[in-house]
Amino acid sequence: MIFIVHSKTSAASVGRQLGVAEYSYYFVLKEFRPLLERLGIVVAVDDPEIEVDRIYQNALKHGERCLFLSFSPPQQTPVGNRCPTIPIFAWEFDTMPTEPFDDEPRNDWRFVFSRLGRAITHSNFTVDVVRAVMGPDFPIVSIPAPVWDRHAALYHRSRGRVDGQVGDLAISGTVVDSRRIDLELYTPQRYAAGKCPEPASIGLRPGERLRLDGIVYTAVFCPYDGRKNWFDMVSAFCWTFRETEDATLVLKLTHRDSRDALIEMLRYLRKLTPFKCRVVFMDSYLTEADYQSLMLATTYVVNTSHGEGQCLPLMEFMSAGRPAIAPRNSAMLDYITEGNAFVVASDVEPTQWPHDPRGAYRTFRHRLEFDSLMDAYRRSYALATERPEAYAAMSACASARLETHCSERVVADRLVRFLGLDVEKRGQEVVGLRAAS
Repeated sequence: MIFIVHSKTSAASVGRQLGVAEYSYYFVLKEFRPLLERLGIVVAVDDPEIEVDRIYQNALKHGERCLFLSFSPPQQTPVGNRCPTIPIFAWEFDTMPTEPFDDEPRNDWRFVFSRLGRAITHSNFTVDVVRAVMGPDFPIVSIPAPVWDRHAALYHRSRGRVDGQVGDLAISGTVVDSRRIDLELYTPQRYAAGKCPEPASIGLRPGERLRLDGIVYTAVFCPYDGRKNWFDMVSAFCWTFRETEDATLVLKLTHRDSRDALIEMLRYLRKLTPFKCRVVFMDSYLTEADYQSLMLATTYVVNTSHGEGQCLPLMEFMSAGRPAIAPRNSAMLDYITEGNAFVVASDVEPTQWPHDPRGAYRTFRHRLEFDSLMDAYRRSYALATERPEAYAAMSACASARLETHCSERVVADRLVRFLGLDVEKRGQEVVGLRAAS
């Protein structure tokens, strides 16, 4: 079996495109690729319009089955290739695009799905959204990225302990610690006069290490993605922990250039003063070892988004046994539970599809209830500081639930069933994956 794979962002371009639209598809492909390599031969292409059918024709000559997996939104997936094509996409809205706006017929996803005949997404929520339009028998399946196996070992290292997991991270970018700066440097008057200092100039110096201790809340997101709703995350944290010195919120930013976002965040943080809690902005590359140290130092992973197509960072931290503070909607319905998270209440509000240049209101997103978020912060802190056994149970539940959701064994079984791979080979590969995990 030959798997042709493509995402708009590649290993060569990810440094330049980190944080731009659809950049996360590269990381989803990166997670799937080792599994695909166990099931067949993987060939990555840069130009699917030209390269895919050349490979397909050559495969046919040699009697090889060939499939093109497009890790892209449906409107960016080619529909004219002879090679069988499956889009693998994320979606967090309660309706799918059914209008060919902007003179592009693929913007009507019915056109894409009708031409290609099947699709893969990452949540049961999205499966229901697609079948509501395409019919209950349309071949679409939820297969999340297989991230559990890479991070589950961290849970076994900590076993749900609250204490003793002190982070000591190397710094190679900009890290701004609220305890080491004067937020009055970011008043509206100074901003209007162009006198706000560059974040890099007030951050930790190169070579310094960042120490994290106490009760640590961590979020990983692109600061320019409005769907991530960092305003509520930060303001609820600072209001809840105004008098709590050992509560820390770490915001790990994922963008090739977060300078402007950092200035905006510091201006916003200044409005919330005074507070005794700690807020750390991390616009820094982390090695795998330091990323694991951040996970181990984290008490809770935080998500305050308006909706998720799957959310790799949330899945990674929970796989490592970090309970969550998060809403339970969109893709998070599949793995956020009362047993592994402090669930934040939310309700729907009108919005637009993110790639619709008209800005037409055709769908809904989820608006968090601010009081519920503050309550989740309060209850999570109390659990971690007063009931370590209950925290350990929640940690175990987080890792166990993610194993059933996104382990290689589960993902491999769903994938080979959906693709109709040879039963004998499927059994061999799944057994091999079980042994490896």
